[in-house]
Amino acid sequence: MAIEFNDQNIEERIVSTSTISTDDSELSLRPKRLNEYIGQRRAKDNLSVAIEAAQQRNDSLDHVLLYGSPGLGKTTLAGIIANEMNVNLRITSGPAIEKPRDLAALLTTLAPNDLLFIDEIHRLNRTVEEILYPAMEDFAIDIFLGNGPSARSIRLDLPKFTLVGATTRSGQLSAPLRDRFGVVLHLELYEPEELLQIIVRSADILQIPIEPDGAMEIARRARGTPRIANRLLRRVRDFAQVRAGGVITKPVASEALFMLDIDDEGLDAIDRKMLKMMIEYFGGGPVGLDTLATAIGEDADTVEDVYEPYLIRQGYLARTLRGRCVTQKAYEHLHIIKPETQQSLF
Repeated sequence: MAIEFNDQNIEERIVSTSTISTDDSELSLRPKRLNEYIGQRRAKDNLSVAIEAAQQRNDSLDHVLLYGSPGLGKTTLAGIIANEMNVNLRITSGPAIEKPRDLAALLTTLAPNDLLFIDEIHRLNRTVEEILYPAMEDFAIDIFLGNGPSARSIRLDLPKFTLVGATTRSGQLSAPLRDRFGVVLHLELYEPEELLQIIVRSADILQIPIEPDGAMEIARRARGTPRIANRLLRRVRDFAQVRAGGVITKPVASEALFMLDIDDEGLDAIDRKMLKMMIEYFGGGPVGLDTLATAIGEDADTVEDVYEPYLIRQGYLARTLRGRCVTQKAYEHLHIIKPETQQSLF
């Protein structure tokens, strides 16, 4: 049994934390300096101290690991670090570095104190990762030339550089790699008040007339993620421009988000359909991850990384040893009466 979610492509969901095709203007909204970066106070304070200390020593910054949900600003922070240190930034991703020679080519072109940003660093090939160890610790890499008995290795010295790694799955990083980062920062979901500031700032950059209540209405439904907040702002702007004289007020934002099928709690049609399917076909759970993934026609990783996090965080879904269960809050949100036989479950 598979439930087809054809209403909306998972990769193009407006509440997706991944980058989608409509995010082309996101670069213009990114802050360039640490004092422009809103939220993440603890991470920002720790980073500020590390940067200032490195500058006072006239040295490169310690390697930095950023981990947290997608869309919270890890790439933006990497750019800010490069700007604050006044160095060049090279950007790549774990899956893009397929072989040791790919990594060697990147590292040997870095200038002193440059910053190398590797997104999805948990997806590095293990062989590539082992080449990275001496590069991070000793600023040198071992290159093997030839094959068989005649093979030999040479050591190439590298300029001192800073590696900034970003991951949404810190638990999948190997211990040897994780231990080589001097600065480890966890990016947390944003509070609505912080998203409000981000939306007001973005509206000012994009020259969108917006009232505080309208900005807060968007912030409340942005799932704690700046990327989603900016995406919703642009869609609400279009609605306001065409149907409401161009100004985003609370009623305008509410009506626009209703048209986008995003309810008061930030759930979209796919979220509600998945919860309803679990109730109707699996009695509210528990249901195993693989079974749930098969039922909705997605792979298990997509369900675990894309569908579940917000539903679990908001208390609509629970993970148990036996599987996923829909909670009482989900029944109430969907206006479904929970059968008496299920009263013992959540």
